Amino acid sequence: MKPTLSILLATTLLGGCASVSETPPLDPATIIAKPEDRSITPYFEWNPRPLSVEGETLTLSIEDAIFTALERNRELRIQTLEPVISGAFELIERGQFQPELYGVLQAGEEEVSENSRATGEQFSVTGRDARGEIGIRQNLASGTDIEVSVEQDRSISNRTPEQQEARLGLSVTQSLLRGFGPAVNLASIRQAKLDTLASQYELRGYVEAFVAEVESAYWQYVLAREEIAIFDSSLELARRERDEIAGRIEVGSLSQTDGALSRGEVARRESALIDANAYLDAQRFRLVRLLNANLDGSLDFQITASSEPDVDHEPLHELEERIELALNKRPDLNEARLRLAQDRLETIVTKNGLLPRLELFVTLGKTGYADTFVDSFENIQDDSYDVTAGLRFNQFIGNSANRGRDIIARANREQAADAVLNHEQIVRLDVRLAANEVERARQQIEATAQIRIHLEETVQGEVERLEVGSTTALQVAAARRDLLASRIQEVEALISYRLALIDLYLAEGSLLERRGISLP
Repeated sequence: MKPTLSILLATTLLGGCASVSETPPLDPATIIAKPEDRSITPYFEWNPRPLSVEGETLTLSIEDAIFTALERNRELRIQTLEPVISGAFELIERGQFQPELYGVLQAGEEEVSENSRATGEQFSVTGRDARGEIGIRQNLASGTDIEVSVEQDRSISNRTPEQQEARLGLSVTQSLLRGFGPAVNLASIRQAKLDTLASQYELRGYVEAFVAEVESAYWQYVLAREEIAIFDSSLELARRERDEIAGRIEVGSLSQTDGALSRGEVARRESALIDANAYLDAQRFRLVRLLNANLDGSLDFQITASSEPDVDHEPLHELEERIELALNKRPDLNEARLRLAQDRLETIVTKNGLLPRLELFVTLGKTGYADTFVDSFENIQDDSYDVTAGLRFNQFIGNSANRGRDIIARANREQAADAVLNHEQIVRLDVRLAANEVERARQQIEATAQIRIHLEETVQGEVERLEVGSTTALQVAAARRDLLASRIQEVEALISYRLALIDLYLAEGSLLERRGISLP
């Protein structure tokens, strides 16, 4: 008896030491941006604040645009629920190692006929039986199943006195081959946890791309606004020149051809302004959509962009450090690494599945008998007991299904490992290409500024020559068109540099930190 108890105690302690460690589950969360602290904090309710439209105008800085969109965009709201779903699957997997309380209560009655061995006389026997059982069972990460139970059985008939039977039972089953040890039994929980982390990296990547889209839409809107300002000023100048030329035609100093050229130039500028206004509206609609203005019911308001496109444009340095940063922070690369870890865990499971199932089971019981309920439990202290021990074995002949699963798992692991290495190469290339584009855009800022300065001098010279009659209105108009194009190119170069920086920070995986945004 004592050796049996020692075995049971040792097995139970072994199982308890390998039980599942408790970690905080992922709480449901959505992304709500707080402009006051520039952070993303977890909330389950989604109550975005209304847009602060004054009259028919919404004034936005680039920072306001980003954090307003983070708070209000419904597509982003949908995406933030993905880690919640993944975290729920982690809870589901942990549930298999939680204790289970069970109970059974049943009653029955029967009437049978029996023959007396002494007289051969047949007589009727009526019996009633009631049984109750309550217990708790738990699966441990070591591959141990433990069950503790208390049973009570009451039987009575018209031929025998009432008998009460009480029993305390302990049952322990330990897997010895397949299903042995925490490595395989906790694999599903660890995979679910990795899946939760992977979904959070996926969310981070989505938020980064979303922030980049908002910034791009904002600067494209600024570009459209600047182009309209340029077209407005050039149109006003063209109209003044048209009127001046018309006056000079009246006095005979210029020909009618010069008047047609000036009127054509005004029409050309008006046409360009129409296109620029349409482009501005298109960019406004794009920005309004990202801000999810539909929540407030109206899309018919103007946007005043308060941030200027000018930015310090120093040459890039420390390219290798930027690549190293990307290898550490890029969410898509970190997600790929987590998927590889999941596949490695799967090979542990499938390799274990190749083993036969061999289980050691031990069942121990102490029983007390009496004619009353209370006495039956008191008599459990008597010498009566039952012990059962043994081994159970089973294995599929050939085991082809498990061998197939193991082959698939190992092939998936090799694919995932190669995919991570390939992804690292892509990340390195992305950073280099993005840095190259930033440098190109930076140099274009200086180049377009120089072109604009030279063309301003050219226009001034052509105007002066026209006044003394040494050139024609056609040449002046051509020079002004070149100047107009150069001014637009200069603004485009500034915006291109802004957009190139966004792409570089995306390639590095550092855009959120550079914008003061943190994910929980």
